Parts: sequence; structure tokens; C-alpha cells
Amino acid sequence: MKIRLSKIEDIPEIMIIIDDAKTYLASQNIDQWQNGYPNTEQVKNDTLKGESYVVINDENQVIATSMFTTNPEPTYKVIDGNWIIDESKIYGVIHRMAIKKEFRKFGLATFMFHEFHLQLLEKNIESLKIDTHEENIGMQSLIKKLGYKYCGVIYTNYNAKRLAFEKVIS
Repeated sequence: MKIRLSKIEDIPEIMIIIDDAKTYLASQNIDQWQNGYPNTEQVKNDTLKGESYVVINDENQVIATSMFTTNPEPTYKVIDGNWIIDESKIYGVIHRMAIKKEFRKFGLATFMFHEFHLQLLEKNIESLKIDTHEENIGMQSLIKKLGYKYCGVIYTNYNAKRLAFEKVIS
């Protein structure tokens, strides 16, 4: 199993994984990813910017995906709370993480978090930030288990409330 940058030809498989995650969230009555986001155009933009990643298994199948960047997240500028590391410093951001349904519960999300932590350490970047829906208890549990601290509430570009977390890496 390895993680790598996504390629344009990965997008159809990425979208299958994301669409399945949307269905799963809806089945859990979580109103996240239910408004057409994320879509193919978003994933293509992430891929072209070198910010989309996939996890590949030993059979070379795409089994998980995530967006990861060290570019500032505009919606993180305003938080009802406080970030641990000052917003003016460079930090990592994770968005759009999804696991292929038959590979859930195998630690792939933890694997991706650790890989992104390593990238930040190599660049001497000291924090990673993430946000999630207040009803996405699964992601919140994982984030907390990995040592992330709740920092407050942010609002997305489409004014959706999200819980914001941060972990100091270095």
C-alpha cells in the first residue's frame, strides 16, 4: 500500500469513492457532502494543483483519496475560537478524505494522516488543520484519537458550520 499524488486518469475512481461516501453520510443522516460538493471539477482542480492524493493497494487499485495542501485555507481566517498556531504561519490542510467502502475500518484514514504529518515534518511545518461536520462523529473520533485539538467553529464558502481541529506536528 502506498500514497501518491492523483493523476487525471484516477478521477473517475476517485469520484466513485466520493459518491459512495456521500451515500454513506446521507445514510447516517449527516448533512455533509449533500449539496453537489465535492464534484469532479473540484477533484480535477485539486489534481492539477498537486493537492489530490490517492492510496493504492498492492493490486494497484485506488482505495482512498484526500486533498492535502500547505496553501492557506481562506475559510480558516475567521474562527469562532482560537487556532493553536498563529494563522499567519504556514500549515497543512486536509479536505475531502474518503475511503472505498470495502476498505473502510482498515486504518487507511490514519495511514493518510500519518503520511501527511511526515510531509509537514520534512518541510518544517508545525501544524495540520482540518474541519468536519458537527454530526460526523466518525471523523471527529479519528481526529481526536490522532491527537487533534478542537479549536472552534468555522464556516465554509457556502456558509455551512464546521468544527475546526488542529494538531501541532513538530
